[in-house]
Amino acid sequence: MTGTMTSTPTTPAGSGQPVVSARDVRMSYGSTEVLKGVDLDIHRGEVFALLGPNGAGKTTTVEILEGFRQRSGGEVRVLGEDPKHADDAWRGRIGLVLQSWRDHRRWQVAELLRHFATYYPDPRDPEELLELVGLTHRAGHRVDQLSGGQRRRVDVALGIVGRPELLFLDEPTTGFDPEARREFHDLVERLARDEGVTVLLTTHDLAEAERLADRIAMLVNGRIRVCGTPTELARRAAAQAEVRWTAADGAPRRERTADPSRLVWELHREADGPIADLEVRRPTLEDTYLHMVHEHAAGTTGDRSAADTGTGRNAGTADNTALTGAGTGEERAA
Repeated sequence: MTGTMTSTPTTPAGSGQPVVSARDVRMSYGSTEVLKGVDLDIHRGEVFALLGPNGAGKTTTVEILEGFRQRSGGEVRVLGEDPKHADDAWRGRIGLVLQSWRDHRRWQVAELLRHFATYYPDPRDPEELLELVGLTHRAGHRVDQLSGGQRRRVDVALGIVGRPELLFLDEPTTGFDPEARREFHDLVERLARDEGVTVLLTTHDLAEAERLADRIAMLVNGRIRVCGTPTELARRAAAQAEVRWTAADGAPRRERTADPSRLVWELHREADGPIADLEVRRPTLEDTYLHMVHEHAAGTTGDRSAADTGTGRNAGTADNTALTGAGTGEERAA
């Protein structure tokens, strides 16, 4: 890593001490370096989404924060403790919704929730929790009799039965139908807004991340390459738009620009009238994500500093070209 360490943006005003704080976290398996200096600050009541392709290091990062995996280097504090030294009392303050659970198949749903509730000093009422996740009508069914989406709701219920201060959600809506997904999103928003629960979400569903997250970080090749609010990321992505049109000679033209309104105005002025097939395309969050994944997979950017990728303390002034991959060359006919 060169230059400034990659990190999430500065502490939001009034947020106090971070619930999750990580500095220069590294992880190696033999000679393979999986995490190459990850920095995170996640604050109370914040929904924070961690995105990245398979193999980027998301699972390793989350497992380190959960205390299930020991890091090779760096500093980590979660709820004020180093997870690798944390005790059972600390674990009672976090909730986990993993990608899949392979036990509890023969338990009845309500019985399972009541059993797990006994492990916590101030658990949620199991009956209210069943209603909250939409499983009241399945309370007496065995877990292995549930559909995939219903099984996922059980996972969510188990994750929040202990009233966690910090909730880890790993692909939480896998198997949910659209209605169940919307209800789950409403639940997560209520937990953060009304109860101050901090949520760390990992997902491949970019629409879900954009809907839920206060901030989004993209982890690529063991480093956080960009971090910001959905609005900030959209604004940066929009900095390089593509304008397409058909020239007077009938040839298709296109140009990338940071100011599409000005370019369109110039085209109208040059043509002294309407422009055929005029279209302005602004990159989306998905475009930004896919470009960064492909860019780093191809090894075309090397190791940029945080200031170059918008993941550090100067995130608001990051180079927008690095985010969108938009070129600066002129493609318009002379």
